[in-house]
Amino acid sequence: MTTRFFPRSLAGQLSILLVAAVLVAQTLTTLIFAESRRSAIDAATREQVLGRMAALARLLEEVPPAQYDRILAAAGSARIVYTIAPEPSVDPDSEASLDDATRTKLEEIFGTDRLVKIALAAPPRHGRLMRPPPGPGDDHGPPDGGDRPGFGPGSGLRLRLPVLAVSVQLAGGNWLNSETLLPSPGLWAWPTIVSTLLMAITIVLVVLVTVRRITQPLRQLALASDRLGRGEAVVDLPEAGPEEIVRANRAFNAMQGRVRRFVADRTRMIAAISHDLRTPLTALRLRAEFIDDDDTRERIIGSVDEMTRMSEATLAFARDDASQEETRSTDLAALVAAVTDDFADLGHDVTITGPDRLEATVRPVALRRAVRNLVENAIRYGVRARVGLERGNGEIRIRVDDDGPGIPEDRMEDVFAPFTRLEGSRNQETGGVGLGLSTARSVIHAHGGELRLANRPGGGLTATIHLPLAAER
Repeated sequence: MTTRFFPRSLAGQLSILLVAAVLVAQTLTTLIFAESRRSAIDAATREQVLGRMAALARLLEEVPPAQYDRILAAAGSARIVYTIAPEPSVDPDSEASLDDATRTKLEEIFGTDRLVKIALAAPPRHGRLMRPPPGPGDDHGPPDGGDRPGFGPGSGLRLRLPVLAVSVQLAGGNWLNSETLLPSPGLWAWPTIVSTLLMAITIVLVVLVTVRRITQPLRQLALASDRLGRGEAVVDLPEAGPEEIVRANRAFNAMQGRVRRFVADRTRMIAAISHDLRTPLTALRLRAEFIDDDDTRERIIGSVDEMTRMSEATLAFARDDASQEETRSTDLAALVAAVTDDFADLGHDVTITGPDRLEATVRPVALRRAVRNLVENAIRYGVRARVGLERGNGEIRIRVDDDGPGIPEDRMEDVFAPFTRLEGSRNQETGGVGLGLSTARSVIHAHGGELRLANRPGGGLTATIHLPLAAER
């Protein structure tokens, strides 16, 4: 379910699913209960009507025919009409097929020597049954004595209210006929609706409280993972709560410890190697000074100096990375503007566009070094640098454009390798030591972001820093 009306939170989804399950179960239960109740009411009403018919038939056989009308009027009601006619009112086509249980019940009530016909849901023939039974405070029916709306002839009432028709043959040969409106039990009674609503509200409250208690540690784990991915310092998560949460937090804490140890060990190893190279390089340069051949001596000294610069750059990078700079809220617009102003003060063609203020949680010193490296590369290889800053789609983008020759598509990833230079000379002024893009990418990765390069259609190169925004607390 991915519609916009379906909640995204776990508590909302569980609440809707459970309430839907309760409503479906309650509806099915109500339907089953209503059908059972209707069957029970029909059976009880049928037995009551048959008993009254048997008693009335015996009474009519004991009195003179002149008393029939008074007795039938006294026995009738708004829901039952009695008549005496030469023929039964139950049509042979509508007469119900009697099962053994019903036939046995008729024999118990009327005896075996009396002819009885019965039909359920027969069309009413008597006009009085075309009106509804009188309601509270309405004992006399409509003021004009006419039919109520919806109950007159042709109104369709006979299709909505079932009628029980019974015909019993009297001793003289006439038939005692009755038509009874059977009650129609309501399906959605107020107790059912109220109980369903109360059950749904209770379930929603219990689910919200329970799921919130369960998802709170998951929310903390997600925030901690996001902060760790952006290079922020994260304290160990509490290992408490349900077993699954405890195991997840314990695994996160262990992973965080391993990552820290791995990075620290690699950084110390690189720093140690770069530091240890100083002594043999210095000794090698001193020995090169004693070479008689001037051309050979200059070449060897140049190579040693280049190795020394590479060693110093690596040591500086390792030293900065090992400093573990704390993340803090920083105005990136001011940070980037400060970098571009430094190059502009030196006479370089550098421009910047973007908002006046843009807050983000970063390591400002490290990020400043990354931006400086990109701007410096743009100036060195592309004459000028145009820096853009923008925010959107859950991230902050810092874009650096230049007008240089660009980079071959098959070498886009190669330039991020340490000490890789596309410039063919060994001159540091034109090619550097090959750590600029590698350092910048390492800094951006430490912030949980990406550094991407792309050739511009009109010529030049675009270097874009993608920094993810902090997750919502």
